Amino acid sequence: MSHSTTHLATGRERNKVLAAVVVGTTIEWYDFFIYAFMANLVFAQLFFEPAGPGLGQIFSLLTIGISFLFRPLGAFLAGHFGDKLGRRPMLVITLLLMGGATTLVGALPTFDTIGVMAPVLLILLRILQGLSAGGEWGGAVLMAIEHAPANRRGLYGSFVQAGVPIGMLLATGILAAIRAMFPGDSFLEFGWRIPFFISIILVIVGFVVRRSVDESPVFKEIKETAQESSAPIKIVFKKYGHIVLFAAMVFMANNATGYMTTGGYVQGLASRPVDGTPPGLGFDPVGVQLAAFAGSLSWLVFTFVAGWLSDRIGRKPLYFIGWATLAAGILPLFVLVEQGVAGVAWATIILGAGLGLTYGAQAAFYAESFPASVRYSGVSIAYAIGAVIGGAFAPTIAQALLNATGTTWVIVSYLLTTVIISVIGTALMPDRTGVPLSVEYEHSGHWEKFRRGDEFEELSPVDAQAHQQR
Repeated sequence: MSHSTTHLATGRERNKVLAAVVVGTTIEWYDFFIYAFMANLVFAQLFFEPAGPGLGQIFSLLTIGISFLFRPLGAFLAGHFGDKLGRRPMLVITLLLMGGATTLVGALPTFDTIGVMAPVLLILLRILQGLSAGGEWGGAVLMAIEHAPANRRGLYGSFVQAGVPIGMLLATGILAAIRAMFPGDSFLEFGWRIPFFISIILVIVGFVVRRSVDESPVFKEIKETAQESSAPIKIVFKKYGHIVLFAAMVFMANNATGYMTTGGYVQGLASRPVDGTPPGLGFDPVGVQLAAFAGSLSWLVFTFVAGWLSDRIGRKPLYFIGWATLAAGILPLFVLVEQGVAGVAWATIILGAGLGLTYGAQAAFYAESFPASVRYSGVSIAYAIGAVIGGAFAPTIAQALLNATGTTWVIVSYLLTTVIISVIGTALMPDRTGVPLSVEYEHSGHWEKFRRGDEFEELSPVDAQAHQQR
C-alpha cells in the first residue's frame, strides 16, 4: 500500500483534531487580544505614565509590536522541532507558554509600585507571548490540514483560522462584562487584571483537549520512512525562499487591517474620553466592546465561508474577492466609527467580512505551498514574517499618523497600500489547491517542478488514487 494512504484519519479522529485546534487557537488569541486591548486602554497610565500622555500611549502600543519581532524566532524554533519531533508536542508547548505569560501579566505590579521594572517585566512577558504565537499557528494548521480530506482542506483549515475571531469574541465579551462590573477608576485599579487571570482556566481546558489528539498522519509517514530533514529551515530558505516572501506579502494586509480591531485601536479611539490622553471620541466603553463583538461575529462567519468556498473555486480566486471586499471595508472605516457606537458596529461588521474572506483559506493556501518534510517551518516562518511586516506596528503607525496629520484618512491610505502589496503577493503565489501532501509525493519530483514555478500538473495513477482516497 502507498505510504500516502497508510495513516488515513478516521472521522472521529478528524473531529477531535478540529476541536483541539479550535479550542487551543482560541485560547492563544484570547490571550493575545486581551493584552492588545489593555495596551490601548490602560497600560499607558499603569506602566508608562512618566513618559507623558502622548508618548506613553505610543510606548504602550509599541509593546504590542515588540512581540511580533520575536514571532519569527518562535516560528524558527517550533518549525525546526515540529518538522523533527512532531506537530502535536509543539501545540502543547506553545499553549502553555502563552497561557503562563498572560496570567503573569495580570499579576504584575505597576510603575507606581516598582518603578521602571514594571514596564521591563511587561515587555519580557510580551516577548514570551510573541514566541508562543510564532509557533502556535503552524502546528495548528498542519494538524488540521494533514488530517483533512484533499477536497475539504480549505474548510478544515478555516477551523484554525476561526480561532482568531472566536478569541476576539471571547476577549471582547469578557472585557465588556468586566468593564460593566468595574466602571471608572475601579477598572484601572483592579478590574483590568481579571481577564488575564481567566486565561489560566482556559489553558487547563486547552491542555487537556490537545493532549488527547493523535499526531498528524503525514508526520507519522515522515518518521516511518525516516524522511525528516536534518535542517528544515535551511532548506526552506534555499529552495522555497521566494514562496516564503510571497506568502508573507499575502498576509500583510489582513494582519495590518485586522489589528485595527484585534489590536484594539478602533476600540481605544472610540472609547477614550474626548479630553483623554490621547483624546478619543468619548463613546460608551461597554457599547464599543459590544460593537467590536458584532464585528468579530462577522469575521467568524466569513472565515468559514472563505474556507468552504476556496475548496470549490480555488485559493487565489477566493483571495482576489477577499481583497476587493477588504478595501471596501477600509474606505468608510473611520467615517463610520465617528458616528457613534452603531457606527463602530457597522464599521467592524463590514471590515470583518473582508478580514474573514482574506483569512479563512490561508491555512490551506500555505500548507499546500510547502513539501511535507519542511512544511511546519515553511508555513510558520511565512506567517511570522507576514505578521511582522503587517500587524506588528500597525496600531502604533496608525496613532503616529493621526498625531502627525490630525486626520484618519492617512490611516486609510496606509491600510489600502498594504492591500495593494497583498494583491501582488497573491498574484505571484502558485495555486496548488488539492496537491497531495504526502512524503511519497514530495519525493516523486513534482515539488521540484513547483519550486521552479511550474503549475500543478495531472497526477500519476498511483498518486491520483491516493489523492482521491485522501
